[in-house]
Amino acid sequence: MYQSSSNALFYIVCYYYIGLILLKSVSINSWVPKKIFLTKGAGQHKEKLASFELALREAGIASLNLITVSSILPPKCEFIDRDSGVKLLSHGQVVPIVLARSESNDSSNLVSSGVGVAVPRDREDYGYLSEHHDVNMNDEQMEEYVEDLAAEMLATTYGLKFDPDASWDEKRELWKIDDRIVNTRSVIQTASVKEGLWTTTVAAAVLIL
Repeated sequence: MYQSSSNALFYIVCYYYIGLILLKSVSINSWVPKKIFLTKGAGQHKEKLASFELALREAGIASLNLITVSSILPPKCEFIDRDSGVKLLSHGQVVPIVLARSESNDSSNLVSSGVGVAVPRDREDYGYLSEHHDVNMNDEQMEEYVEDLAAEMLATTYGLKFDPDASWDEKRELWKIDDRIVNTRSVIQTASVKEGLWTTTVAAAVLIL
């Protein structure tokens, strides 16, 4: 009985240390995305879920298992084009994504989705991603909104303070004065709703580990 207990304890200790070794072998940096691409799509169908699927197909990401994440652009993350990014991914792969999704079956609506990015001048720093979805915002309005939102979030990490009642133009002038934000970019998708159909738009930033 004593021998059996000793053997069991021995194996438990061995498995414990093997587990520690395996954990140490997985670098924390392996979980930090190294590449990013922007994509968009729209879909229309009598079923809401099917319209979402069609929007993902147009965006080129329907065959992936998507996990929505929050708003950080990792340091030194490289922007690549959509075609190059899709080639790096496998069907069924679990992929982190910042996703904006808008949907409606009201034929008077324009559905709008956008993702904005604020990139710091020092690429050792992290940047910001913003997402927004709405109805009846055109491309220009959505582009301005998500890019300014991302820039504002990044600028506040540098200690810049904004008047909450200030216009977007006033805020933009403030963060442009600070040269730590090098540029902004965005991906926007809008679509008019057709009578009797659900219309879904998606805009996404896809992060590749």
